[in-house]
This record gives sequence, C-alpha cells and structure tokens, in this order.
Amino acid sequence: MLPRSRTPLLALALVLAGLGAPAVADSTDPARRVDPGLPAHAGADGPHSSDGVRGRLAPRVRAYDDEPSTRVVLEKRRIAPGVRYTSWSETDARGPVRAHLLSVDLDERSLRLDYASPTTVASTDDVLDLARARGALAAVNGDFFDIGRTGAPLGVGRSAPRGLFNGRASGWNSAFFLTRKGRAQVGEVNLRGKIAERPGAEITNFNSHFVAPGGIGVYTSRWGSSPGYAATQGQQKDVRMVVVRDGRVVANRARLRPGKPVRGLVLIGRGEGAKQLRKLRTGPATVRWSLRGRPSMVITGSKFLIDDGVIQVVDDAEMHPRTAIGIDRDTNEVLLLVVDGRQSTSRGHTMVELAHMMMDLGADEALNLDGGGSSTMVAREDGSLQVQNSPSDGSLRPVANGVVVTRR
Repeated sequence: MLPRSRTPLLALALVLAGLGAPAVADSTDPARRVDPGLPAHAGADGPHSSDGVRGRLAPRVRAYDDEPSTRVVLEKRRIAPGVRYTSWSETDARGPVRAHLLSVDLDERSLRLDYASPTTVASTDDVLDLARARGALAAVNGDFFDIGRTGAPLGVGRSAPRGLFNGRASGWNSAFFLTRKGRAQVGEVNLRGKIAERPGAEITNFNSHFVAPGGIGVYTSRWGSSPGYAATQGQQKDVRMVVVRDGRVVANRARLRPGKPVRGLVLIGRGEGAKQLRKLRTGPATVRWSLRGRPSMVITGSKFLIDDGVIQVVDDAEMHPRTAIGIDRDTNEVLLLVVDGRQSTSRGHTMVELAHMMMDLGADEALNLDGGGSSTMVAREDGSLQVQNSPSDGSLRPVANGVVVTRR
C-alpha cells in the first residue's frame, strides 16, 4: 500500500482538517510465550487487543484502489490552548473508517501529559472515570492488560507526580515516555532492581500480573492484595514469598498466601529467584528498583508502529478498533489517535493501515496501544468530559490505565 500522504486527495483533506501532511521491519517477543496476560490469538505483529477477539480480514485490493475515495471532516475544535480535537470519516476499497485525533502541543507550558491508573494496579476502570479522577482535559486508553484475571497492565506504567505503578525487566517494554526534562520519546523502558543482601537475586517484575520464571517480583500496597499462586502461573513448587516491612524481613515461607492486603513489600520468587529469597534471613533487607533512564512518565504498548520515520509493522490482515500514540518532531506535538472498528460505520484498521495513518498525520515515531473494545477517547465538550468515539462494545470497557492531558 502506498503512503497516503503522497496523494493530492489526502493533502487536501489534511489541510481541510487542519492536521498538517517508508520501509518495513518485524520482531517477535519470546517472553510472550510464557506471559499469561496475553490473548491466545495474535497476528504477525503480536496481539491486536486485550480481549483476543479475531478481527475481520481486510479484503485484498489493488494498491491504486486502496487510496481514500472520500474523506469528510466531521468535527474540529480547540479543547484548550495547545489541545485540538479533530474527527473525520473516509471510505476506500476496504470500506468506511471513522477516526479521532487529539493533538497536544508540548510547547504549551500549561499542559501536562501523564499516566492515569485506578487506585490499585490489580483493578480496572473506564477511561471516562480515569480522566475525571485526574481532572483531565482529554484522555485515551493505554496499555494491554490481564483481562478477566487481575486486570493489571502487561508492561510499565509511571506517572510523573505519583511515581512507578508497575514494571518489568523484559518482555513488554515498548514504550512512549517523557524524559526528566519533558521530551517525548518512543523506545524501550526496562525495570532494574536489586536486593542489597542478595547480589545474585534479580528483580524481574514490579507489581506485575505474573513473575517471570526464575525471577523475583516485588509487590507493594499499590498492587492491592497479595496475588498468591496467580503470580507464579499456578506453580506451587520452587516458589518463595518474603515479607519486608520497614526494611526488615518479617516472614520467609514456601507457601504463597493470596488475598491479604500488602503491607510493606511482598517478594515472590520462582525457581532461581525462590532459591535466592530462601537465603534471606530475618533481619535487614534493602530492596531497590528504578526504570532505566529514569523517565518521568511511561506507558507501554504492544509494538512500535513507526521508528525514526520507518514503518515497523507488517500485519495488514485483521481490522480492529485501534489506539495509537505518536510524536510529530516538526511541530513538537503528541498525537493521540483512535480509530473506530467492528461496526458498520467503521471497519477498523490493520496494523499497517494504522502506521500509515499515523505517518500521514506527521508522526515520526508511534506506538500501538490496546485496541478492540478498549479503544476509547474522551475530551472536554460543552464544559464536561464526554466520549468522542464509538467504542465497539457499545459501552465503556473498564481498562487498566490511560494517557491523560491535564493542566499543570
């Protein structure tokens, strides 16, 4: 499929919408094979949505028939200084699509882009409530999550004012983040952690929906209640739980006890991680963790759509509702895009189509966030937050987190 930005029709449409106007690669993540939070069904570029629903296959079309035949701007308005909302519909040989864009100017000093989460990591809430709780101007859904089980996000989540919510050393680390100086970036963000008294122990997870085999997971009060054997994927042998309070080990046992509120830190080890934890005696325990590069805000997704102007995805088969976040280096704007899908008025996008749309909108880097019934955009309208898109479930799905735009 040719980049749509090369067609006069698109250029005209972008001017009307006020939006402004490659090569391909692929990778697979071996950690996904042991990650219980991922849906069993995934395409060439990983899962499309947390719900695991198979999407309708995109009809085969000739390249020159794949260009939009009609495009209509439905709405365009300023939400606040530096924040613009635009929606449009278009139809091509594959069918109709409806899209929604939030453009956030990072040069507008009154704005803050941040991570939003429910009070506890192991819980969910809909995007509208997440945005209301933060007094947001606008928001979209965020990371894929352990749907139907813990509800926890799969990767890394950090809020600038509230700190780290969840993280992992490897396996689901493709992220959009803000540096300590507020510069928007797309790249890998990894957890690192150590137990000073056990130099050989490796902390692989922080408030994660599971602990990596051979690793150690740290759980704080932000997680909620102790996860028990859910954190070890049902493994009951060669596991260990250590409770640390006020910098001291107060319990070290081979049985995992679920359902109790986390007070202090709960460390859960599997395999080699359990062996290391077994050697922690009653007494001092210094547990430290951080994110590599020390970003101020982080949210992860499944796959980089665009990296340094190059499209990274190859899956042009399944059409789904989509959410993406990208960076326009020319304007220093963050682009938050939601494409409706699974309905007659909007067929959704494949991963390749999503990447092309983000590129057409000006993104130099972009990340795919959770899609399907999770795809939601809310924004201020007539003095209150309202849902802007058409969620495919017919109602708002509770999700693990989101990206919010707030006033400083």
